[in-house]
Amino acid sequence: MIDHPAIAGIPLVLGGNVFGFTADEDASFAVLDAFHAAGGRMIDTADVYSAWVPGHKGGESETVLGKWFAASGKRADMKLHTKTGMLGGSELYQPERVLASLDASLERLQTDYVDLYYAHRDYEELAIGDIVAAFDGAVRSAKVRSLGASNFTAARLSAALDAAGEQGATPFTVLQNEYNLIARDAYGADLQSLCVTRGIPMLPFFGLASGFLTGKYRTEADLGKSVRGQRMGKLLESGKPMLAAMDDVVRETGASHAQVALAWLRVQPGIGAPIASATTVEQVQELCASTQLELNEEQLARLSGAA
Repeated sequence: MIDHPAIAGIPLVLGGNVFGFTADEDASFAVLDAFHAAGGRMIDTADVYSAWVPGHKGGESETVLGKWFAASGKRADMKLHTKTGMLGGSELYQPERVLASLDASLERLQTDYVDLYYAHRDYEELAIGDIVAAFDGAVRSAKVRSLGASNFTAARLSAALDAAGEQGATPFTVLQNEYNLIARDAYGADLQSLCVTRGIPMLPFFGLASGFLTGKYRTEADLGKSVRGQRMGKLLESGKPMLAAMDDVVRETGASHAQVALAWLRVQPGIGAPIASATTVEQVQELCASTQLELNEEQLARLSGAA
């Protein structure tokens, strides 16, 4: 696993997007307890989770996490990652707004610092040096240990690194973009090369493609299996070759589809650890077991070529 102060434990980040959404407080606590017991030490959330739910305004995931930290006493054990930048527009990256968003997150999380604070998206209309300076202020507040960039292109991330060097500012040292067996464009060769060369771990989101790579969505009838199911419609045809390749590897290894998807992802260039979410203890145990699965070179190549 790549060495970074915000990375610890088994090579898996627990996604917090389901907390206070498809996992209520009790289910979330059970998931978090199981993740910690399995050696998981990284949790990813954001201030926008889960503003997309009717009646929610964002911050629901952070609130649940804060309650778990208070009840469990596990805050010091965990590397806590959160983000800002989606609950509005580019005004969120004004220096004072970054600090205000950070303080609001810390209050919900019931902690006085986060291990990794992300710019959740890029606003290309802003000068990259201004974004760098605003997030550097979060580190200077002593409430943030490291900075990350999410949904950035290679050109903008490279420019941000240059600007940080010129300013003497804290650079973005982690990237979080979408990347999985069937969605590879947001972490293409240029970003891979940049991350590998500069020693920037990529912690990819949607490691299981919102559940498609678990293998449970194969027909129109399957789309009703979860609240995320309707997102899978466009993948039923285009994803068939990948599921077929995964089916073979599942038979060969005895692992689950989710475990195969995460095991492939974990060994790709520049990947620090994949992010995956769970709503039950059984799902957590399955995901954590993926960190022990080692696919052989032929299996990895077969999966890589199936997209």
